[in-house]
Amino acid sequence: MFQATLSAPADPSVDDAPASAHTASALQAVLDDRAGWEAFSRPAPAQAAGACWESHVAIDGMHCATCSLTLEQALRSVPGVLEASVNGASQMARVVWAEGATRPSQWFGAVARAGYQALPATDLAQREVRARAQRTMLWRWLVAGFCMMQVMMYAFPAYVAEPGEMTADAAQLLRWASWVLTLPVMLFSCRPFFASAWRDLRQRTIGMDVPVALGILIAFGASTAATFDPTGPWGAEVWYDSLTMLVFFLLSGRMLEQRLRDRTAGSLDALSRRLPDSVERQRADGSYERVAVRRLAAGDVVRVMPGEAFPADGTVLSGATTVDEALLTGESQPVPRAAGAAVVAGSHNLSSVVEMKVERVGADTRYAGIVALMGQAAAGKPRLAQLADRMARPFLVGVLLATAASAVWWWRTDPAHAISVAIAVLIVTCPCALSLATPAATLAAAGALARRGVLVRRLQALETCTTIDTVVFDKTGTLTLDRMAVSAVHTREGADAAQALRLAAALARHSLHPASRAIVAHAGEAGTPAASGVEEIHGSGLRGQVAGHSLCLGSAALCGAPVQPRPDGVLQVHLADAQGWLATFDLDETIRPDAQDAMGALRAMGLRLQLLSGDRMRHVARLAWRVNINHAFGDRTPEGKLAHVRDLQARGHRVAMVGDGINDAPVLACADLAITLGQAAPITQSRADVVVPGGQLAAVAALVLHAQRTRVVVRQNLLWAAVYNAVCVPLAVLGLMPPWLAGLGMAASSLGVVLNSARLARAPRF
Repeated sequence: MFQATLSAPADPSVDDAPASAHTASALQAVLDDRAGWEAFSRPAPAQAAGACWESHVAIDGMHCATCSLTLEQALRSVPGVLEASVNGASQMARVVWAEGATRPSQWFGAVARAGYQALPATDLAQREVRARAQRTMLWRWLVAGFCMMQVMMYAFPAYVAEPGEMTADAAQLLRWASWVLTLPVMLFSCRPFFASAWRDLRQRTIGMDVPVALGILIAFGASTAATFDPTGPWGAEVWYDSLTMLVFFLLSGRMLEQRLRDRTAGSLDALSRRLPDSVERQRADGSYERVAVRRLAAGDVVRVMPGEAFPADGTVLSGATTVDEALLTGESQPVPRAAGAAVVAGSHNLSSVVEMKVERVGADTRYAGIVALMGQAAAGKPRLAQLADRMARPFLVGVLLATAASAVWWWRTDPAHAISVAIAVLIVTCPCALSLATPAATLAAAGALARRGVLVRRLQALETCTTIDTVVFDKTGTLTLDRMAVSAVHTREGADAAQALRLAAALARHSLHPASRAIVAHAGEAGTPAASGVEEIHGSGLRGQVAGHSLCLGSAALCGAPVQPRPDGVLQVHLADAQGWLATFDLDETIRPDAQDAMGALRAMGLRLQLLSGDRMRHVARLAWRVNINHAFGDRTPEGKLAHVRDLQARGHRVAMVGDGINDAPVLACADLAITLGQAAPITQSRADVVVPGGQLAAVAALVLHAQRTRVVVRQNLLWAAVYNAVCVPLAVLGLMPPWLAGLGMAASSLGVVLNSARLARAPRF
């Protein structure tokens, strides 16, 4: 796996020695090696002269929304970086850069200079860093909790003792004991707040940890002054108990937020871990050797054991098994795969050993495309999240001004109380809940949809879904499958339809014609007799012997069939025996199994449904009737489809377009919401907001329902954040909220937002 990083020290509490010039150049060489950066990059649409690449990296050291803005500014300042988007909730960055103008080491270096650590999104080191960060956070929390309990024990006598019950020496001894126990909290537990605040100040910006760190330093400084000089102006009061309790509450909220964020935004990690690290590859002499998956090439033969994931796209050469493709296709049931069947990278072999021939590896696999789509989604930000990020910095400036004004106001009457008020205002007004309200909910929702095979490429799509009033479907490949099916069987009087179908299937097995395959599929395997002497009559059909009977299968002229009523768009295949016409099979386009239920679910939501196709109008109208769509439009060119959607938008409609063909790319780009199903062409997927690799139409209705749930949760989060600030800020300014309670309120507000958003992590049913 690619493991090189170019970063500042991840933990400021560790004094890393400066890297040697040799080490730095080695890291740069790894990052700038094409094989290195291709592991976490993919070609992007050309936006400038030369090739453009889209890279996804994980960012370590982010704590608030302003970190996102700082990183975006640092990345965009690098010549050759065309786009940069950083999502603070998922801690992922998407960077689009021109190969001829810059190299990954340059913008990795910009991240490091900004005080953060960049890691390739597919790197094993990313998971190691996250695990290490969780362990460090746990230790900080434990130290803060232990010291808080001890400090509160020493502070308790001062709260309950009556005047004269405790001597000055005893009170001073308890203060010194509290000061000693507060030092580990300041030097170890508070490091994340101080490091983040110092990094923001060095970048000449104000992040959310700046007021928190300032409040902690003021509380500790004033308390230390009172401890060292009990008769001085600061000797009246100490805040060691409030300070340690504040840090404990803040770390509790941040630790739970970290774990919940990893759980709700962990779908990309779960998917990226599906490929095995190594696989058994066949040597020239027929024996097997275990090699790294990245060493595979097209044409290799590998052996996949039960319980292992398939390492590449390919074809089964020998063996038969069942495969779990749920995360890649949305198919909840294991599917059989025998010799000659296609398998995809990332799916799991469940039952038997199989040999497969590798056809596509690395970035060319379907799996890699899905990972890239999810990575793009994780790095994106909805409009409301972008608005919250922009509001964060001016809000924090206002916090500092309000703190100064409150301190000045109270200083005239009680300087010690003024310090307490300033600390409370600094802490309670931190806009963490506001900044988390939208990204936490949308990431949880996108992760839940991904677990059901619905990939949201742009998080903004979840917001757009809630405004849609019209859903327009393409026909071929979207509502229908790429095969025909028997829709009706007509027989002569006294003949059995099931027996006629079996006889027809016996002949049809000897033909590859789509009509023959439809009859065979409808008849199934059981009870079909064998045919002999089968010959194909060019342009007419088949003739042969089945169970002692001479049969013909094909056109009406060949079989002497009478005229049968036939709806427009239906193909008829006839069967005749020695007595003449025996049966007629109506063949129609195969609609997706869940098409009618999906249309019903969308109509139940009050959405207007339309069918838009380039096929002949009579075929389009019949399919619309079959799936119960009231508005159908046929004989439309790609330009005609585009004009149709634009006309709907001009009349005030918000349009979702569902398609899969190359000719759908222009209209998908124009629609307010673009959804592709199944194995859509790459250019079509590049225009899509949502991709459903499994092709389930029910996913469209599930997407809309889950988006509506997401909107409700986002509004609840924003309301909660607004109510919290409206209630707590005046209390802090009026001096009615001590610092420890301010810390508890801030931690509870952020945790409430994340817990409420975590409800969306449950995968929707469809």
